[in-house]
Amino acid sequence: SQAAQAAEDGIRVLSAEKRIDLTGPIVKVFLTLKVQNTATGADASHVLIAFTPAEADHLAIVKATRAEGKRKKKTYIPLPVSPADPATAAPNGARLYSISLPTPLKPTDTTTVEVFYVLTHSLEPFPAEITQSESQLVYYRDSAVLLSPYHVQEQGTYVKTPSSRVESFTRVDPTSRSGPDVKYGAYGNQLPYAYSPIILHYENNHAFAVVEELVRKVEISHWGNVQVTEHYKLKHGGAKHKGVFSRLEYQARQSISGASSFKNLLARLPPRVHSVYYRDEIGNISSSHLRSDSYKSELEIEPRYPLFGGWHCTFTIGYGMPLQDFLFESADGRRFANLTFGCPLLNTVVDNLTIKVVLPEGSKSPQAVVPFETEQHLETSYSYLDVVGRTTVVIKKKNVVGEHNVPFQVYYEFSPIFMLAEPLMLVTAVLLFFAACIVYLHTDLSIAKSQASS
Repeated sequence: SQAAQAAEDGIRVLSAEKRIDLTGPIVKVFLTLKVQNTATGADASHVLIAFTPAEADHLAIVKATRAEGKRKKKTYIPLPVSPADPATAAPNGARLYSISLPTPLKPTDTTTVEVFYVLTHSLEPFPAEITQSESQLVYYRDSAVLLSPYHVQEQGTYVKTPSSRVESFTRVDPTSRSGPDVKYGAYGNQLPYAYSPIILHYENNHAFAVVEELVRKVEISHWGNVQVTEHYKLKHGGAKHKGVFSRLEYQARQSISGASSFKNLLARLPPRVHSVYYRDEIGNISSSHLRSDSYKSELEIEPRYPLFGGWHCTFTIGYGMPLQDFLFESADGRRFANLTFGCPLLNTVVDNLTIKVVLPEGSKSPQAVVPFETEQHLETSYSYLDVVGRTTVVIKKKNVVGEHNVPFQVYYEFSPIFMLAEPLMLVTAVLLFFAACIVYLHTDLSIAKSQASS
């Protein structure tokens, strides 16, 4: 079968180390694979990694690198990762991803590949409902052995939890635990697609902040400013709050009461931001603090009330940025805006992200260059003094995490003559106003008295 072919395409994993970081609300996994080409006469141009169907559905990002050089001179070269050909069948619905090697692996040669991936919504609160005074406990499900399409000669799995309060964990001997760390293995000679299910039940009181929807609007004006407006729909994605909320108890015993709740968030903004505001439907919210230096700006925001499991809030953040920090000219004469993708709020998951880049009126041939797969389309926005409207590039992506906060570019063509449009409209309006005043002053609108009959 094709699965057997994938398993026997000449690659063998000599050693595998899997490190699972469960210290936050998002699961981060680091794999180190030492692979060897055991084929006779055929070079290997790629290495396959496997995910369960549940992992594939919650997979936010997967990256791979290969270490070259030794010790202090070691450099990590990024490797392209893409879903494998769907025709490559795998048992039990396993989903395969292909890592392309920069130089094919010759027979008997070995290389070490580092893989990093992020899983969202993979921690299940149990109990599903807790009171204000209870800690949050969650389940995490995985495998003690690496799910792989290859033979694995030797491997170990290391799990790190936030605290030493681990209620229970599946034992697959040899298994050991030291405080917050659980180690599975070492295991030897595992067959392709071996799987040994494990469940960990442990305490995790980190802020399960989930942005259900984020719409970021970036308006570029060639008059020197970039205006950013961000609309958030935020919820606490942890165990649902049950019972009555007591603010008195919350303020008196903050370390115990509402341990899994959160009352503030940190947004990392570009340097040199100005005119920052933070508001919701009621109006301006004063509980925010801005710290800024030449490298970054940090905005600490505090919603009107602390968020417990299942609670929601909506708010808007807006700020201006100097145009010269973000707008450049390419070698072919086109202009391009160099912006940052993702969500400024740290340690959050964004279920649905929409970025709208509003280009100056008269812009043509827009092209967005994003380093991962997104959904894109164009629309037209209208603002003050617009005649034909502004071309707007709309970029959408689901399941966005902090690792997606990377630069992206929007290229477009623009004729400087369009910059004269708005000043000419204002001048014309002023001239028409004065002309109307002159006509009015020189027009006799009085009703002439009829001459008395002689």
